[in-house]
Amino acid sequence: MIDIVVSGVLFDMDGTLVDSTAVVEEAWTGFGDRHGFDLQTILAFSHGRQTIDTIQHFLPDLRFDEQQRIVDQMIAVEVEKVEGIVEVPGARAFVRRLEALGVPVALVTSAPRDLAVNRMRAAGIPVPAAVVPSEDAEQGKPHPEGYLRGAALLGVAAEECLAFEDAPAGVQAAVDSGATTVVVGDLEAPVTVGLPRIAGYEGFTVEPEGPGFRIRG
Repeated sequence: MIDIVVSGVLFDMDGTLVDSTAVVEEAWTGFGDRHGFDLQTILAFSHGRQTIDTIQHFLPDLRFDEQQRIVDQMIAVEVEKVEGIVEVPGARAFVRRLEALGVPVALVTSAPRDLAVNRMRAAGIPVPAAVVPSEDAEQGKPHPEGYLRGAALLGVAAEECLAFEDAPAGVQAAVDSGATTVVVGDLEAPVTVGLPRIAGYEGFTVEPEGPGFRIRG
């Protein structure tokens, strides 16, 4: 049960608002086939992280320009692949409800801006005015920089925000930012112990309370 008064809401994207599993797995399957890595091994590291961090982890001996070339090629393909991308249950209505009530909302994603916007639109979810994509965070998740930047864009402290995440690196980033963190989905990891968990956003209510907003779900 979530029942909290906050000044803003911070969302991850993939797996949190948008289900893009098929597209993501297709991209990493191709990378694994080309470079000799098992998909599940890649996903165990890549989930929630910037693509460049994963490429550097698995191909550390490549020059940076070669690593970046691989990233650029993968992103160029993924940006155009939106078939099968859907909302996490209830996400569209929940984001619209937040925006209608004037709740400050930021998207904090390890994806580049164009990719994030395309996936959000494909799932029919409004893109918040405040977005922190991969290119705007010098240090990717699990570092909290993205969430701290997101809160700053909203003009509030991260400690006054509710954050939604689904990946170990992302949950760690959100927790370390000071935001109250909710796990979306079935992730089980040391960092999720004691955190509230949801399968989707159906049944959430939002109402103004004092200078903030009470969110229940």
